Amino acid sequence: MKITIEDIFNIPTAVIYNPDKYKSTDKVSIDSRTIKRNSIFFAIKGENFDGHKFVMDAVKRGATTVVVNKNRLRLFDKLDITIITVKDTTKAFGALANIWRNKLNTKVIGITGSNGKTSTKEITAVLLSEKFNVVKSIANNNNHIGVPLTIFDANSKTDVMVLEHGTNHFGEIEYTAKISEPDISVITNIGDSHLEYLIDRDGVYREKSALLTNTKNEGMILINNDDPVIKRNTKKITNKKTFGFRGKTDIKASVCGYTDNGRTILNIESNKMKLDVKLPLYGFSNALNYLTAVAIAQSIGLPKRDILNGTKKLNAVKGRLDVKEFDDFILIDDAYNANPNSMIAAFELVKRIKSKKRKIAILSDMLELGKNVKELHANLSEHILRNKINEIYLTGKYSKQIYDLVKNKKVTAKYFRNKELLSKHIAKINLSGSVVLVKASRGMGLQTIVEQIEKRAA
Repeated sequence: MKITIEDIFNIPTAVIYNPDKYKSTDKVSIDSRTIKRNSIFFAIKGENFDGHKFVMDAVKRGATTVVVNKNRLRLFDKLDITIITVKDTTKAFGALANIWRNKLNTKVIGITGSNGKTSTKEITAVLLSEKFNVVKSIANNNNHIGVPLTIFDANSKTDVMVLEHGTNHFGEIEYTAKISEPDISVITNIGDSHLEYLIDRDGVYREKSALLTNTKNEGMILINNDDPVIKRNTKKITNKKTFGFRGKTDIKASVCGYTDNGRTILNIESNKMKLDVKLPLYGFSNALNYLTAVAIAQSIGLPKRDILNGTKKLNAVKGRLDVKEFDDFILIDDAYNANPNSMIAAFELVKRIKSKKRKIAILSDMLELGKNVKELHANLSEHILRNKINEIYLTGKYSKQIYDLVKNKKVTAKYFRNKELLSKHIAKINLSGSVVLVKASRGMGLQTIVEQIEKRAA
């Protein structure tokens, strides 16, 4: 299966120069460093790099077709290969990805949500890989560039694509969903994420729901019935299956208990199967992520034995409730991202780990929360107290709100004006007999604190 000259003609605004030299291919790239022989190279202009500067490198490395913005053609008129000009190479890249998606005989799964979309994507891919040839979004490739890149990773042997769709501005999900046209779609949940641009939870749903409205006509929409915003807005959808822990759902889960180290014991039932599992993952939020993945797996026809076999192979995603057990303490690396819901989930996990009595939280700011950012940080104080955190160490402008509300309570609290001072203090603390949570938005850089603690244990 190849991208033909007819496919190129179907790219909006495309003008083809030297079409007789075009060679059909299944290789598409935006990185001149990784070009393979007989590739199409898209010269995309990003925030840091302009792909037009690397066209000649791409050709030297084996690109036989290049796609450039029409106003840059004069720079490449001496090239004796196929040149395609378009109004916007980024949009053309997406348009060709959609053409490729529709040539594939592949089931496409689209996942978005405020929390858990990356973990759900990873769990889903592991489960489905027991039976199917799976291509998934790699790392954080969930935007207007990452979604097309993942689609081009698929080929005629791909049975299933698991795509993560991210956003922080209105219109971004609609753009990537129109490219991917998912057969199965799910919103993991709606929370207080990216409120700087999406305003409130209704705005978050309005943006995320574009994934549902761009699901293929005969496709399936999976509904998290525990989420009030999703449940309220999806009542009229007919091609759906519901899942959740509460109320009447098509796929129903219940937590049977927790192990001493905080792992979830779970029961899941539907009219197709009954599962009893002890998850190799931590926290209730991962139980919901797992339930979502099981709902996807059932919708695509994965047998129970494959779900159980895949479950044994699950591992936490780095930086997302990634629990690491050392000789005398437990570290929870949750420093990749943060919003109010995921913060609360992390505090609850700390409390559930019974094997260590001393509870420590190292925290910094949650970003992109809009006008209510101070209030949303302040609200975390009650959850810190409720979950009986013994010690809390904070840095960041907005985390000062948390400190001011807990400093006179039954908790040891210290605030540091920068991360370097926080790091020096953490280096002096004896962590023996403790559960240590490190959590903040990625932009706060607490991953260095995680690395510092890991080196101490090495």
